[in-house]
Amino acid sequence: MAFWIEALVALCLLIGSLFALVGAIGLYRLPDFFMRLHGPTKASTLGVGGMVIASLIYFSFNGEGISLHELLIALFLFITAPVSAHMLAKAALQQKLRVSDKTRGKPWEP
Repeated sequence: MAFWIEALVALCLLIGSLFALVGAIGLYRLPDFFMRLHGPTKASTLGVGGMVIASLIYFSFNGEGISLHELLIALFLFITAPVSAHMLAKAALQQKLRVSDKTRGKPWEP
């Protein structure tokens, strides 16, 4: 395999793993549900997306063309993550979950 392909795969893996790490740290460190929702839905989605792109590049150049499995995984990931985050946020609004003082905008208060 060519060096530039290996370098591109390594770069995608590094970027993806950094985004996944930032998402995990955000999930652990942020104070309330609404802030914690951003960790796994934003940064971790980009992290897993970077790793899937690295897998796509690697197996496309090692196999017989573009790998459809990785494309379907990335499509499913980028469609379902925002939808599930929206549904979780709407459910939390309906339950009127307690929020931190640092959270801006409390739509259920007059």
